[in-house]
Amino acid sequence: MKRLNARSKGFFDSLEGELRDEGAGRRLTETVGGIISEVGSRGDSAVVEFTETFDHVRLAPSDFQVPEESLSGALRSLSAGDRRAIREAISCVKDYNRRTRPEDWTDRNPHGAVVGESHYPIRRVGVYVPGGRAPLVSSAVMTVTLASIAGVPEIAVFTPPGPEGRVAAGTLAAIKLAGATEVFRIGGVQAIAAMAYGTETVRPVDKIFGPGNAYVVEAKRQVFGRVGVDLLPGPSEVMIIADETARPDWVAADLLSQAEHGHGGKIFLVSPESGLIKSVETELRRQTPGLTHREVISETLAEHTYAIRVRDLEQAAEVANFVAPEHLELHVDRSWLQKYRRLITTAGAVLEGAYTPTVLGDFTAGPSHVLPTGFSGRFFSGLRVSDFMRRTSRLRYDRRSLRKALPVVEAFSRLENLDAHGASASIRLRKSD
Repeated sequence: MKRLNARSKGFFDSLEGELRDEGAGRRLTETVGGIISEVGSRGDSAVVEFTETFDHVRLAPSDFQVPEESLSGALRSLSAGDRRAIREAISCVKDYNRRTRPEDWTDRNPHGAVVGESHYPIRRVGVYVPGGRAPLVSSAVMTVTLASIAGVPEIAVFTPPGPEGRVAAGTLAAIKLAGATEVFRIGGVQAIAAMAYGTETVRPVDKIFGPGNAYVVEAKRQVFGRVGVDLLPGPSEVMIIADETARPDWVAADLLSQAEHGHGGKIFLVSPESGLIKSVETELRRQTPGLTHREVISETLAEHTYAIRVRDLEQAAEVANFVAPEHLELHVDRSWLQKYRRLITTAGAVLEGAYTPTVLGDFTAGPSHVLPTGFSGRFFSGLRVSDFMRRTSRLRYDRRSLRKALPVVEAFSRLENLDAHGASASIRLRKSD
């Protein structure tokens, strides 16, 4: 792990410098923009070419969409235990997220007019489910399920094709059980471009959701405005705040579980205890060799993992609020859990106590694991059902309530020098009417 000292002068400036790579951002922008332009102008043929280039699979446009019989077959191919696990995860996600579904309401404002809100599901959404090195079955659960709760009528899922053009059976099964209406084996920037612009085979969507690597996130950023996008979730992050009560082996295991993602996600261990940091490093060296993805993990630990020594646990909260981590684990004395609810205000998801590893939020606890990354937790929240809906405000005045509002309307008309605005209200109250 890289060592940083939060007690040193200029710490936050140096930390931001470590975490931002503007040069890589410029290169990404150009590469991604070129792919989007090609798909936008050439449609299916560009998708075919980029899929062959990046996924090493040659698919005809007629092969883009996964047929219903393949989805059903994938579900049947899983063991009963795996099917049960996916259904249980979906059940937990539904139980949590049904509570966040916005409700319509009406009331009277101070003028006596009827006001309120109505909420409608977005007509057609695109959901990106990453594939690549690991089939992220859980990402289908954590996105498509929310769209289904919202009542979205058309849920089109896009996921990269694996060897020979196949998509992992677990991913297809989860997509089907969560409620998708279409599935396309298209990944990467070309998938985002196809969702935004449409092709001869793919109808465009109204809003794009789902996590992805830096290229996918940049693609979503570039198509925003033509379509809606969610919170731009990128490579996975975790921060662990640990005090003298933390178990080094548990902390190390949680750091390793995030390092397993690779793809440049940031990992932080924040502690006032230098002895604990050393013990965690010892555990990392002990546990890593036995893991399947030890090479990716070792690279992530060396290049993207930070041990930050802080003055005390209050300064740890300052570091957390600055970084705004996707996942924040609190391995601290119980008395600090309540304090941190007040002190830490920017984390995507907070996992309280040593028995709450991030993996529970990743797979099954209930909240969507699609969370803000890359400092964006300062202004974004995690994915919710309301993100798959749009809100319409409603208001209805009658003659009496309009009369009460007229002095305000006329005052603002004068202040803004827009007399036609005021006249559009006052004309309705003339005695001759």
